[in-house]
Amino acid sequence: MEFSREKRLKGRLAGDRRGDLYPHSLQFYLQPPTENISLAEFENFAIDRLKLLKVVENLGVSYVKGSDEYKSRLEREIRKLKFPYKALVEDDYDARRKDHISHFILRLAYCQSEDLRRWFIQQEMDLFRYRFNALTGDLVEKFLKYVNLSYGAISKEVKEKFAVQLRNSTPGLGGTKVEELEFYKLTARSLPAVQSDERLQPLLNHLSHSYVGPDYSIQKNVGKISLEHIDALSVKSFPLCMRQLNKALRDNHHLRHGGRMQYGLFLKGIGLTLEQALQFWKSEFIKGKVDADKFDKGYAYSIRHNYGKEGKRTDYTPFSCMKIILSNPPSQGDYHGCPFRHSDPELLKQKLQSYKIPPTGITQVLELVKGMHYQLACQKYFQLTHDVDDIGFSLNHPNQYFAESQKLLSGGREVKKEPSEPESSQQKLSSQKRTNSCSIPTSSNTEADTELEGLDAYFTED
Repeated sequence: MEFSREKRLKGRLAGDRRGDLYPHSLQFYLQPPTENISLAEFENFAIDRLKLLKVVENLGVSYVKGSDEYKSRLEREIRKLKFPYKALVEDDYDARRKDHISHFILRLAYCQSEDLRRWFIQQEMDLFRYRFNALTGDLVEKFLKYVNLSYGAISKEVKEKFAVQLRNSTPGLGGTKVEELEFYKLTARSLPAVQSDERLQPLLNHLSHSYVGPDYSIQKNVGKISLEHIDALSVKSFPLCMRQLNKALRDNHHLRHGGRMQYGLFLKGIGLTLEQALQFWKSEFIKGKVDADKFDKGYAYSIRHNYGKEGKRTDYTPFSCMKIILSNPPSQGDYHGCPFRHSDPELLKQKLQSYKIPPTGITQVLELVKGMHYQLACQKYFQLTHDVDDIGFSLNHPNQYFAESQKLLSGGREVKKEPSEPESSQQKLSSQKRTNSCSIPTSSNTEADTELEGLDAYFTED
């Protein structure tokens, strides 16, 4: 694949050449793309496919894979992001091109660690399974011929003979469906060399665990949060990571630098002004072992730095979920990090019990944690603390959690309660195999992340 800063000319591939490049939408992605592509299109394709795979993961945990609701919701998301979803039927060159190229871009980003590879492969397999199962019998035959697979459908007599075995070996298959389905006899990756491209490598390094979304350094509610309301807000609208940090600060009158960074930028993002932040941290620290003079000399500078008033005067962005999950894990005496990722399961269980989470909800959260679906566990925590069955968004940022909570509690959006289903959420979770993976966010903020790393130098005091 070659990359250019020039805008792609949509008309350069016409007629038969377009059909030759992407004759079918469903494929095994055996050949990497070789055409020129702009850097802007490269990043847009990557972000859109990340959004899609995030939805695939989310729906795969929330619903029984292959169920009618799972299929209808996934179809809706694929349509929204303009990926082909009815293989060999749709004749949409641009959608097929996007599907092909975006897959290979994420291969580049997700081949860099075993956890990332495992997550990527699982979501791509689920996406492929959904699209393959949408094919009619004739189209299945055409697809198998296209990919040069000589799998033959078994006869009706063989299906009847092995009906019990087919049913037992196919999860979720009811007894009446054996006759309705077709069964077939069944019996390192190829990546472009782009490591030397200085334009692409920084993007690929950050793409797999970074965030592009609302810029929470842009304070939309400046001064609307009063300091005396922070404790109440922490119970009602803070994600568990920030609720944990607030409680530790109130209990110990101090946070080590990792906690100050994570919590301080979060508070900035929800609307605390610089003056409020200085007052908040100073009033708490002087209750402990830090006197006013030491605070002014050792800590006030770093708070002003967070707000872009010192040093490079960069307006720093609050941490996204993935930055919290993957960066700077907490050590003994620390309270930062993601409780779903960094807490011992038994301690997490005790904490959820102390917050009056019902036992069934705690079990569901711990199941998600066990499968390393940390962001989905946080979404479940949101559902349980706000008494909703569907939060209506994909969680990627602590400040997003706060904003959505406030919107819900103030009546800014409708509470979505879904009708109960025959099987419980726990049954749905246990009926599906999970990949060992982190929940992956949907975008990147490379410049802010890079700038942020230099801030640690200002937090040398404990």
